This record gives sequence, C-alpha cells and structure tokens, in this order.
Amino acid sequence: MKPAIGDYIDGLRAMLPLLPGAVPFGMIAGAVAAEAKFGAAAGIGQSVLIYAGASQLAATQLVAEAAPALIIVLTGLVINLRFAMYSASLAPHFAGLTLRRRALLAYLMTDQSYALTVSRYGADGTADAATKARFYLGGGIAMWIVWLGATAAGFMLGSRVPPSWSLDFFVPLSFLALLVPGIRDRATATAAATGAIIAVVATSLAFNLGLFVAAACGIAAGYLAETWCKKKEDAR
Repeated sequence: MKPAIGDYIDGLRAMLPLLPGAVPFGMIAGAVAAEAKFGAAAGIGQSVLIYAGASQLAATQLVAEAAPALIIVLTGLVINLRFAMYSASLAPHFAGLTLRRRALLAYLMTDQSYALTVSRYGADGTADAATKARFYLGGGIAMWIVWLGATAAGFMLGSRVPPSWSLDFFVPLSFLALLVPGIRDRATATAAATGAIIAVVATSLAFNLGLFVAAACGIAAGYLAETWCKKKEDAR
C-alpha cells in the first residue's frame, strides 16, 4: 500500500510546473499594495487573509481610491464567484471529511489546485476522499507558500520593478498551462472555446462579471456538447 506521504508528494510534483507562473502574479499584487501605501502588515498580510490574486488586486485599487467598504467587499465576492462552481464540482470528491478539513481545503483553493485535482480524480472512482485531500493539500500548500513569498518580494521591491518586465504577461500563460491538458474531447474543447470567446466579448462588463459569465457559458456549452455526443452514440 502506498504511504500517505506519497499522496502529498504527488500533489507537490503536479503543482511544481505551475508555481513559476504564480510568482509574477504575486509580485504584481505586492507591488500594487506598496504603491497604494499599504503598510507591510496589510500589504503582505492580505495574502494570508484573502489569498485570492484577482480579488486582492481589485480590493487594493479600490481601497487606494477610497471606495466604500461595501463596494470593495462585493467586488471581491463577484470576482471569486467562480470558486462557488469549483466547490460544487469538488464537493463529491471530499464527501465524508470533517468540517475542519474541508474548511482548510476551501481556504487553499486556487484555479491550479482545482484543475489538477479534477484532472487527476475526475473519472477515478477508486481513490477515497482522504487520498484526494492529501494530493490537493500537497499542491495547495506549495502554491500558498510561493504566493506569500512572491507577494512579499513584490511589496518590498514596490515600484522598483521595471514596467518593461511585463510581469502581467505571465499570468495568462499559467492558466493556459492548466487549460490545454484538460481539453481531451469535443465537449471540453467546446467549453474552452465558448468560454474564451465570451470572456473576450464580455470583458467590458462591470465588476469583472465577464469572467463569471464566460465560465457559466462555457459550462453550459460543454454540457450541451456532451449531451449531444451521447445521444449521437446511443442512436448508432
């Protein structure tokens, strides 16, 4: 029988190629906090309390602009709506775990952790919830450590990071690295293409709602494509 520590190591190994992509994103979040005149406790500490890159960037900018607290909170919630869909997808995999364990998994949830876990266990009915949780934690904790370190580095460097470095260019690359391996059939290809098109078309929607709309449309398109393919196969 495979030792439990092996599941953590598997999660870490799966996450390793994606960690470099989080570094520039974290540095941007830290640099923006420094430019907004946050203190070190707030600028770096938000990565511990919030731990959500896009939300941190949006919240920091709104705080710098003296926006109302309610607007700041609502903006963060809207940006993170996709995690509600992630949670619904992962819930069956972690059924039976204690509330404390599931709360830790929820705190460490990122796009990367979700994608890796679903890719590995999406069609695997043999692994139990504890095994899946250890794999998830192995990668999730590694990502958390790298994110905190990158945020701290970005905060310390502040505006000294040259704009010519174009660190923000690496952010979409990290998500493409997650997306491409997951496209394995017509349904996932349809979902990816639909989501990409809608994301571009809806990019001007207020409160970053375009991302959520694109995700919802992508899921719907993928579901319809899968249903159509199954009906076509059954008709043969």
